[in-house]
Amino acid sequence: MLRSVLAALSTPARPARRLVLYVALAMLALPAPVARADIGAWIVVDMDSGAVLDQKQARRQWYPASITKLMTAYLAFKAIREGRATLQSVVTISANAYAEPPSKMGFKPGTRISLESALKIVIVKSANDVAVAVAEAIGGSEPAFIAQMNAEARRLGMSATRFVNPHGLPDNRQVSSARDLAVLARAVWREFPQYRPYFSLPGIRVGKKTLRSANREFLLRVQGANGMKTGYICNAGLNVVVSATRGGRTVMAVILGAASGVERAAKARALIDAGFKERGGRSVDQLAGVSAKPPADGYCKRNSRPKAEELLAAFGQKTRPSSVLSFARGDLNGGGIRRSIVAAPTPTAFGSVELLAVPKRADGKTDWAKVMDAVIGPRRLAYEAVTVSTAAPRAAVAPRILEGKPLPVPGTPKPVAKPLAAAAELVSVPDVAAPVAAQQAAKPGAIFRGEPLLIAPIPPQNPRP
Repeated sequence: MLRSVLAALSTPARPARRLVLYVALAMLALPAPVARADIGAWIVVDMDSGAVLDQKQARRQWYPASITKLMTAYLAFKAIREGRATLQSVVTISANAYAEPPSKMGFKPGTRISLESALKIVIVKSANDVAVAVAEAIGGSEPAFIAQMNAEARRLGMSATRFVNPHGLPDNRQVSSARDLAVLARAVWREFPQYRPYFSLPGIRVGKKTLRSANREFLLRVQGANGMKTGYICNAGLNVVVSATRGGRTVMAVILGAASGVERAAKARALIDAGFKERGGRSVDQLAGVSAKPPADGYCKRNSRPKAEELLAAFGQKTRPSSVLSFARGDLNGGGIRRSIVAAPTPTAFGSVELLAVPKRADGKTDWAKVMDAVIGPRRLAYEAVTVSTAAPRAAVAPRILEGKPLPVPGTPKPVAKPLAAAAELVSVPDVAAPVAAQQAAKPGAIFRGEPLLIAPIPPQNPRP
C-alpha cells in the first residue's frame, strides 16, 4: 500500500488528487486504530408474526437491568385480568421497599398509592422502591413474587432467564438475553393492548416533581414510536426495548450494551427503520437456548461513550460515505483513527466523500440537540408530562394474593441483602420449553444453524455498583 501511494505521488496529478494521496500517506503513518466496543447484542422482531428480522448474539446471556420491570408489570397486568386486582387496588410502600437504592421515589413507609399510579411510576421513572411495593402487593411478599416471575419466564419459554429481584438492580445471578426479553415484550404488547399507552409516556408529574422517561428521545423523535422500557447498570451498559407502529405494523427491537443514551436511541432508530423493510425470518419462539456467557464485570468502564463524530459517522442520516475514499482525521494522542469517517468543521464534499459537521453552540461546545436531530431524527412530538396521582382511593383494598403458596420453581434464588447481592454460583437455567426446543430441533433455522448452546453453569462474578 505504501509503495502504491509513493508511486502515485511521483507521477503528475491534479492538485486535488495529490491532496487525497497525501492524506492517505499521513494515515499510514498513524498508530493502529483502537476500536471502540460495539453494542453487545440486539434482536429485531415483528410484533404480530414473531419473525426475527435481524439479530446479533440474541441468545447471549446479559444482565437485563431495569428491563426486568417489564416482567413486574406483566404479572400486575395478569393479576388484573384474573380479577385479583384492579387499577385502583392499593399498593403500600413497606420498609423493605423504602430501603431500595435509586432510582426511587423515596415515599415513606406506609404511603398508599393506586396500582395504576405505581405502574406508571415503575415504567416511566423506573423506581425500584415502587417496583418492590408492587411485587409485595401482587405476590404477598418479594420472594413469592420472584418465584412467580421465574414461573412465568418458564411458561413463556425464556430459556436464558433467571430473576432474583423485581427491579433489575445489580446482581450477577439475574440474567436474560435479547431473545428472551423480546419474548417477554411481545407477550406484554399482545396480551395487554389496553396498557400500551403506559409505555409511550415521555414523562410524568408526581406532586411537584416532573420525571422524564429515559426513553423520551426515542418516543418523541422516531416515527410511530410507542414504547417500551430502558435499563442501565454498569455490568450491562445501557439496555432498551423499543417499539414503533407504521402502517398497521409494529416492529420491536431489544438492544443490550450501548455506551450512551444517544447511541442507544440512534441504534434503536436504525434497527427499527431497517426492520420495517424486512418481512421474513424464523420465529423468535424457536430460538430457545443460551449461546454465550454474560459480559465481564465493569462493562460500562471498558466501553467508552462514543464521540459526536463517531455517532454522526455511524448513524448520521445525512452522511453518505464514498466507496472510493473514506478517511479520518487521526487523533495522535488518543490512539489514532476510531471510525472510517469523521466530521469536518463545516458540511462539505471532499473528492467523493460527504462529511457531516459536528454542530456547535455559540460557546463552541457540541450542540447535542442537533446531533440527536441528525442521528435519531428531529422531534416529531412536543414533550408533555402526564400527572400521576399519589392518593389511593379511600375504599380501595390491596390486591388478592393467590390462594396457597406459589408453585416452587427449581433454582429460584432468594433475594439477599440490599443494595447489592453477593454473587453466588449460578445454577444452570432449567430447560424451560421442551415443546419449543423440540420444534427447534425438528426445524433448524438457517440463520442460527451452528450457533453453540451453552448449558454449563455460568461461573460466579463479583457485581460492582
